[in-house]
Amino acid sequence: MACGNRSRTIVIGAAVSALLLGACTAQERPGYARGNVPLETYTAEQIFERGEYEIDNKDGEQAAYYFGEVERLYPYSEWSKRALIMQAYAYHLEQDYENSRASAQRYIDFYPTDDDAAYAQYLLALSYYDQIEEVGRDQGLTFQALQSLRLVIERYPDSEYARSSILKFDLAFDHLASKEMEIGRYYLKRGNFGAAINRFRSVVEDFQTTTHTPEALHRLVESYLSLGLTDEAQTAGAILGYNYQGSEWYQDSYKLLTGRGLKMEVTGDNWLSTVYRQMVKGQWL
Repeated sequence: MACGNRSRTIVIGAAVSALLLGACTAQERPGYARGNVPLETYTAEQIFERGEYEIDNKDGEQAAYYFGEVERLYPYSEWSKRALIMQAYAYHLEQDYENSRASAQRYIDFYPTDDDAAYAQYLLALSYYDQIEEVGRDQGLTFQALQSLRLVIERYPDSEYARSSILKFDLAFDHLASKEMEIGRYYLKRGNFGAAINRFRSVVEDFQTTTHTPEALHRLVESYLSLGLTDEAQTAGAILGYNYQGSEWYQDSYKLLTGRGLKMEVTGDNWLSTVYRQMVKGQWL
């Protein structure tokens, strides 16, 4: 009978401990559960599970705190490793991108060959990607997102995160091209044709795989015609005709050029004629 009572006491004690830990709130002292019970009295698994509970309740801040406590109290355990990647996720859930990135980077540094290293690198990339703002804003974060997404693709090509990173890379790349086009149009409307050409040229040479290339070529036709540089205008039109004849931009350029008695053909020796020759040979820049 005494043995049975002792067993019941152990079970009840464990249940009470779990309830105490589960009742923690954000207002309590760091390192303690409700009733000033030190977290050191709980196992790594118990604290980790509390972090998961907070994740389920969409409280990323509290989840990150508990996962951090697992790492602090049990630094060399398997739970510590799992807690670190979960902390990165919890911070991301909270849109605390700087801390999410820091946790993800620590995971990559500590466990570069672990199965979750790909996810850590992906979270790091998302910490930049999810902050990409409107086209009109500074695009520094877009460049950082591209660099981080490329690392996922190159280091973990067979992972599920590589496939998602490729899609996001293309979208971010298109986003940068949009920025160049917006600035180019701004200059074009104000008659600053030289500055406009530089932006449209950047799209043609550096962002040629994006959806903005046909319009960039048409804007080059407009800009060069405005400057009286007919060779460049005709050559830009020729590239449109070679690659994008079915686009509305081709039709607009055709009207512009033929309206001045010009043809859509390669003329003269300029950067656009070089682009055209490379395209015809299948050696796109």
